Amino acid sequence: MTTFTPKNILITGAAGFIASHVANRLIRSYPDYKIVVLDKLDYCSNLKNLNPFRSSPNFKFVKGDIGSAETLKSILITESIDTIMHFAAQTHVDNSFGNSFEFTKNNIYGTHVLLEACKVTRQIRRFIHVSTDAVYGETEEDVVVGNHEASQLLPTNPYSATKAGAEMLVMAYCRSYGLPVITTRGSNVYGPNQFPEKLIPKFILLAMRGKPLPIHGDGSNVRSYIYSEDIAEAFEVILHKGEVGHVYNIGTKKERRVIDVAKDICNLFKMDPEASIKFVDNRPFNDQRYFLDDEKLRSLGWFERTTWEEGLKKTIKWYTSNPDWWGDVSRALLPHPRMLMMPGGVERDIDVPKNFQSDSPHVAVNSSQIQKMVPASKSSTNSPVLFH
Repeated sequence: MTTFTPKNILITGAAGFIASHVANRLIRSYPDYKIVVLDKLDYCSNLKNLNPFRSSPNFKFVKGDIGSAETLKSILITESIDTIMHFAAQTHVDNSFGNSFEFTKNNIYGTHVLLEACKVTRQIRRFIHVSTDAVYGETEEDVVVGNHEASQLLPTNPYSATKAGAEMLVMAYCRSYGLPVITTRGSNVYGPNQFPEKLIPKFILLAMRGKPLPIHGDGSNVRSYIYSEDIAEAFEVILHKGEVGHVYNIGTKKERRVIDVAKDICNLFKMDPEASIKFVDNRPFNDQRYFLDDEKLRSLGWFERTTWEEGLKKTIKWYTSNPDWWGDVSRALLPHPRMLMMPGGVERDIDVPKNFQSDSPHVAVNSSQIQKMVPASKSSTNSPVLFH
């Protein structure tokens, strides 16, 4: 088995949840790697997620959108990027039912612009595309072996459809242009730093406030949950040992019904589940079960380290210690949140100079410095420009 050693890694969406854990792990463990983070700071991103290593010499933050071809080309060339880990995406299923075009724009078009930048610069040695188990669609309840990497993609909601569409583009650029891609499809992830529109942090914050926990439908839907540090380690393994052109499932055999997740959280907060759980209308469509076969990844040496009980306690401890991490999240805590995409994102935990322009296409933050790297063109618009 050959081992890949990157030099300069671009991680998209790394002020968000999963990617921030991956970025922090790589910055800490590999001081010889330069980690460049690109994030537009949308509602579910937070620079504080990167606080542990923002002063590290091998870290740089760039505020920008993957939909901007000029920004991407500048970063790839200026930073001599040889490796991309592409996490940036809209990911919440509820939002996709209310604002599906935003998912197409970010997940498909944004990925396409990034792929085109890679094709033009011709310097990328690894492109790790982060997808989801939801692209497989619903798994039958009585199935004992999960979906493997060659299983058919049958997405059932706008979110998973856009992720499947992005995968097709990634595969096409691999076949047509020889882009060295690896695709991952992961189960649900939980842990510190997650925006509370997702199930587990939402239930924790509602329990902290003494409010009922809303469950879609009857709560029988089954999901697999991986702790954030475990999935960060999985990406570390795939980065170094993954084989170009392959897909890797990142899963767990430990499944739980949504209602059981709610009961576990109620019990840890010493709340009566019968009185604290509220059943609400289901989603337009809610996959009954996702289940993955992850033996291929395990053959590379990865395994899940954190038990459900341990991970849930760690997660609760983090949220109770950081109740204001995300500011006002009342809209996210609704049973069916429809978080609006905020143009320009939200600046958090960053000292912005008075002459800072929020529509600047490319802003880099290295340690405590913020500097404008690419001046805005007078003729530029919000629409990305593809280069040929």
